[in-house]
Amino acid sequence: MSSIEALMGRRSIPAQYLQEPGPDDAQVAAAAELALRAPDHGRLQPWRYRLIRGGARARFAELLVQRALARDPATPAAQLDKLRSRPLQAPLVIALSAQLRADPKVPEIEQLLAAGAAAMNMLNAFHLQGFGAIWLTGASAYDAGIASALGCHRDERLLGFMYVGSINKQVPGAVARAARAPFVEDWRG
Repeated sequence: MSSIEALMGRRSIPAQYLQEPGPDDAQVAAAAELALRAPDHGRLQPWRYRLIRGGARARFAELLVQRALARDPATPAAQLDKLRSRPLQAPLVIALSAQLRADPKVPEIEQLLAAGAAAMNMLNAFHLQGFGAIWLTGASAYDAGIASALGCHRDERLLGFMYVGSINKQVPGAVARAARAPFVEDWRG
């Protein structure tokens, strides 16, 4: 299979389809190395990754629940259960963030795009190593209390959470991708 064919098979795998074993230290390091090869105007390297595994996943799950209740004390029990269970489903959770710098040549948007490109490289690396993964955002990703608890600095923006693991059962069929034509066109001046 060619590299292009292998990458064409990448898709987001929901956390409920992930299980042990997760990537080992060498596989995580390989994914991080690929992330470091993302486009990065000014070589600011804005991306930051916090690995949440083992017993830390249960503590992270409780943090998500407590912050959801702080945001809305009437959060439905089913939503709290989902927040509590998701980090326990995947053997590895990675908190993704971008440490933004004031730079006259590299605006914030370019730093965020670089961090996003690095995260996509990481998703591709896990896929190519045989793991399933998904990058999720939502209210928890934009919660300053969660960012603080994870050790994010004032100049750092939490971008979401990547859930990674082995695929544990038959994943529902892939969602049909849109035709390429509406998104790609020639410009002829």
